[in-house]
Amino acid sequence: MLLAGLAHAASMANPWNGQPLGWLQLVALTALVWQLRQCQRPAHAAGLGWLFATGWLAGTFWWLFVAMHTYGGLAAWLAAVAVVVLAAVLATYYALAAWAFVWLKPAGAVQQAMLFAAVWTLAELARGVWFTGFGWGGAAYAHTDALARSAQYVGAYGVTALLALIACLLALWIEAPRAPRKLRLAALAGVMAGAMAWSPGDYTVPTATLEVALLQGNIAQDEKFVPGSGVADSLRWYGEQLATARASLVVAPETAIPLLPAQLPPGYWSALQQRFASGEQAALVGVPLGSAALGYTNSVVGFKPGAASAAVEVPYRYDKHHLVPFGEFVPPLFRWFTAMMAIPLGDFNRGAVGQASFEWRGQRLAPNVCYEDLFGEELAARFVDPARAPTIFVNVSNIGWFGQTVALDQHLQISRMRVLEFARPFIRATNTGDTVIIDYRGRVTHALERHTRGVLVGSVQGRDGLTPFAWWVSRFGLWPLWLIGVAVVALAAWRKRAGGHREGP
Repeated sequence: MLLAGLAHAASMANPWNGQPLGWLQLVALTALVWQLRQCQRPAHAAGLGWLFATGWLAGTFWWLFVAMHTYGGLAAWLAAVAVVVLAAVLATYYALAAWAFVWLKPAGAVQQAMLFAAVWTLAELARGVWFTGFGWGGAAYAHTDALARSAQYVGAYGVTALLALIACLLALWIEAPRAPRKLRLAALAGVMAGAMAWSPGDYTVPTATLEVALLQGNIAQDEKFVPGSGVADSLRWYGEQLATARASLVVAPETAIPLLPAQLPPGYWSALQQRFASGEQAALVGVPLGSAALGYTNSVVGFKPGAASAAVEVPYRYDKHHLVPFGEFVPPLFRWFTAMMAIPLGDFNRGAVGQASFEWRGQRLAPNVCYEDLFGEELAARFVDPARAPTIFVNVSNIGWFGQTVALDQHLQISRMRVLEFARPFIRATNTGDTVIIDYRGRVTHALERHTRGVLVGSVQGRDGLTPFAWWVSRFGLWPLWLIGVAVVALAAWRKRAGGHREGP
């Protein structure tokens, strides 16, 4: 089960070329279901589910070790323990799912598959939502080139339910190759449902095309916030690129300007404002904002002609809503842990959900910072009013914390999943990679080489209209999936109780 869990981790972005392996994800999850079906005791099943998920999650976000040890100065053994403990704690959701599956397991093949899909999806929902949520590495991200095309209807968590359903049916097929025709037909129907979703319908229409310049400074992470080296380098290079770029929109990554506006050299901030106060260009720039009295935010500032005013220091701003635990806010009782790391940590203020887009050249550009694109249900808040819904997503990130690891490949798959859910193109400006343009079908059309300094120039066409997923999740959130999952489990529990009463002493 540990090996199967590690295989599940590798399926999101394999370690040799960073590409997703959907078939490997199905093999790993099918192996888990096959083992769970051999269990006679729910407690035994919970142990297997916990082992599988611990291997899967530790193998997925092992790169947290790099941030804590290499850049944070935490002792190697303690950083390794922290990663494993985090994985082990999150794995308890899947232990409970495995326990419930074996305890409630009905006799029918289709009923078993539906129950496993329900409990597994509920575990994924809990991990991705509760205690601020950390759904990184979900099963659906291994299928951005195949079965995840159905995300435009059901979202990533709905794709997870489909994958769990197929895995259970495959496990039943393997265990009983001469099973009744109904089981074979059910398994075939499950696979076909995923295959048919590969080619999405067009629920959106194209808008104008926008030429963009995406900046990638490749500032060394261990120098990024050092005044005499990384800070000076950032201010110089990004200042030069913002001044000379000729694209209609220029985007600089998260904390590209690593100082508060008040801390910048004299004239730096006003020069930026004046640069875009007139002409035919606009810019989105990552910068911290705030003060000791008001608190600080991890923000994106927008500059465009006609927006500058002497009375308004920041004409447009987006404040990051979904903050990183330990990095941008310290959970209760854990300040002792963050005190052991030499990372510029802080308690930032949260921005609101569903903040306004940056309007430019007929496009409504929706910024999101770092791993905020992991939370599709939060991005969906901007789609409540179709007339004001984003036409292009803009992600600014700094994943330099994780070095040259698979974290970059995994984050790219996350962005691609959001594209498939909303049928919106994504442009990503990052410090070290992946700086890319993704079209509305999830295809990377332009990319800058990682860990290099450069400017990616390309065009992106916006989209208008709502996918089915964007429509329902913007109105109801993830509650429909929660309710369906709970209803399936409750029905299985009722049938088990009713069956027990009928059998009686």
